[in-house]
Amino acid sequence: MAHHQLDWDSLRVFRVVAELGSMTAAASSLGESTPTVSRKIDDLEKTLGGLLVVRSTRGVQLTELGSIVLRHAITMEDSANAIRVDANKQTLHAEGAIRLWMGDGLGTYWVAPRIPEFQKLQPRVRLTLNISDRAPDLHDQEADIAIQFNEPSRSDVIARRLGVLHYMAFSTADYLQGKEAPKSLFELHKHRCIFHSGYVQQIERWAPKTAEMKQMLDFALVTNSSVVLYEVCRKGGGISILPTYAKKVDPTLIPLDLGELAPIQFWLTYTERVRRSDSGQAVIDWLKSIFDPREHVWFRETFVSPLENQGNAA
Repeated sequence: MAHHQLDWDSLRVFRVVAELGSMTAAASSLGESTPTVSRKIDDLEKTLGGLLVVRSTRGVQLTELGSIVLRHAITMEDSANAIRVDANKQTLHAEGAIRLWMGDGLGTYWVAPRIPEFQKLQPRVRLTLNISDRAPDLHDQEADIAIQFNEPSRSDVIARRLGVLHYMAFSTADYLQGKEAPKSLFELHKHRCIFHSGYVQQIERWAPKTAEMKQMLDFALVTNSSVVLYEVCRKGGGISILPTYAKKVDPTLIPLDLGELAPIQFWLTYTERVRRSDSGQAVIDWLKSIFDPREHVWFRETFVSPLENQGNAA
């Protein structure tokens, strides 16, 4: 390795280039020119004494050294963000307006109850929360930060997978009183079932037996609102398919022992412009923390049944 001082800004630029796979896309995301971005990568390669990327007309591809450096750059970014979070708790320096965009289920039942906690930590960050099942166009500034169920295709949008929603059947004691709880999915036809119309678009991600079940059921209620889905189920309206964190939202909901019906991934998305702002980074760090699968088991890669996790408060 050449004996030159490592430039932190060049490492940051390299991380964006590696994540977006393009010098041009990275330049657009960073608000710099493509030649400037290319020069910073050249300088970093000279400092480290080896090629980090292979350039082509289709973009850039990481070398073995580039993959190693990227892992360290991500670790360094995470450490820097942790410093920022801890510092924010002490200095409360973040200030500005951030527009959030997400679906009504996560927005209403998981994010909204935790906003007061964020407001205590960052009283000078002003939030706007828009609820929609449609993914926003971040570059047309419909939103600054979004939580969405489809990974964005644009290379200049940063996407961090927040976790996985695991869906299963829930009901209530009021509804089940005097009834025999279903022992399999194929016994659901004996019950009033509540379904979200959005699941129809996701059905290819669900277990094959769930798709078969959908064909044989005559649903008592189909709605495009997660709020309606929750509230009807909570009031004894029938059996509903909900994410496992529903048990945390309302402990009176009864998870039925029918197994997992679908794992659905979701992403945190934003642009480099937002990430570079104090208020944007404060919100990004906060959202990562409230979906941290180490603390909140419902968002882990693997299915954790509420039946086996009754005492978990996360």
